[in-house]
Amino acid sequence: MTAPFASDPQRSRGRRVAEEESSFRSCFQRDRDRIIHAGAFRRLKHKTQVFVEHEGDNFRTRLTHTIEVGQVARTISGALGLNGELTEAVALAHDLGHTPFGHTGEDALHALMVPYGGFDHNAQAIRIVTSLERYYAEFDGCNLTWETLEGIAKHNGPVTGDLPWALAEYDAEHDLELHTHASAEAQVAALSDDIAYNNHDFHDGLRADLFTDDEIAELPILSDCYAEVDRLFPGLDPIRRRHEALRRVFGVMVGDLIDISRRALADSGAERVEDIRALGRPVVMFSDALVADLDQIRAFLFKRMYRAPSVMKIRAEVTEVVNDLFPLFLDDPRLLPQRWHADLARADNDKVAIARMVSDYIAGMTDRFALQEHARLIG
Repeated sequence: MTAPFASDPQRSRGRRVAEEESSFRSCFQRDRDRIIHAGAFRRLKHKTQVFVEHEGDNFRTRLTHTIEVGQVARTISGALGLNGELTEAVALAHDLGHTPFGHTGEDALHALMVPYGGFDHNAQAIRIVTSLERYYAEFDGCNLTWETLEGIAKHNGPVTGDLPWALAEYDAEHDLELHTHASAEAQVAALSDDIAYNNHDFHDGLRADLFTDDEIAELPILSDCYAEVDRLFPGLDPIRRRHEALRRVFGVMVGDLIDISRRALADSGAERVEDIRALGRPVVMFSDALVADLDQIRAFLFKRMYRAPSVMKIRAEVTEVVNDLFPLFLDDPRLLPQRWHADLARADNDKVAIARMVSDYIAGMTDRFALQEHARLIG
């Protein structure tokens, strides 16, 4: 049963460009479908999380991560009585703005873009779905509903202070009420992201031999999960033992989030989605105890995985790729593909506009394409 504070597609604030709605799909389902069919969504297949695309076929990519986030978000949304279609739309769009080479690529591109307004992957996701996807006859972007755009922009909470230029530019024309919290559906999508990467980074780190099962079996949450598997299945094959333990870790995080959020939603007194936005605090959350455990887990992963010597070596190499490509295109924007030249003509030698165009192009690259272009243009 849908809760009264769930987002109702019949009461959507609509799309920026008016369209005749589908007779067999809700507006949020249509948003989700447009996101899945977007070019930026397909390119997530060859964008990575921690490891670069060519390092192995079994590591997560942005696409497999996004699918996992969507699955977790649907489960939690259903348990809380929320709108699963909106939750899934936000979950599937949350990483559209990521650069090649994960956060390493984003850090490099942001540093290069500081003189031109910087770079932020959440703001870039808004730019993609409102401008850069150009396949529809009547509008640029995907013409998503206000609720989906709001969720993409502020699923991590209110966006205040100095806004990323891409988000500020769009919000000036279409107010997303960035100072408030988003819907409960968007909040579920945000924490589903945390659940997914906290879990699958252990899988990938173990596969890369950055740490061992015995080491992570001493961490909070994981220690109980490994112990339970050993009790139930003594002498289990190591790979099955690992999988059984880590899927239990998944269950602990999801169960905690549902229990605590269900209580927070009941205590909020919210009777409609507008009440959720007006609360001034999130309503989807982990328990304090689980947050403390997750802090220890993240500290372990940061030291042993995200800053492992082998990972840092690749980080340095791919940073050089971005650092080489950006000034090359900025100095000679005619190197951009032909389809960018109309925008280039409209930029009329405006250095900021051209830099932002170059940023859009590089951010849209996959790991593989960025490496290929670097080899072709620089050697």
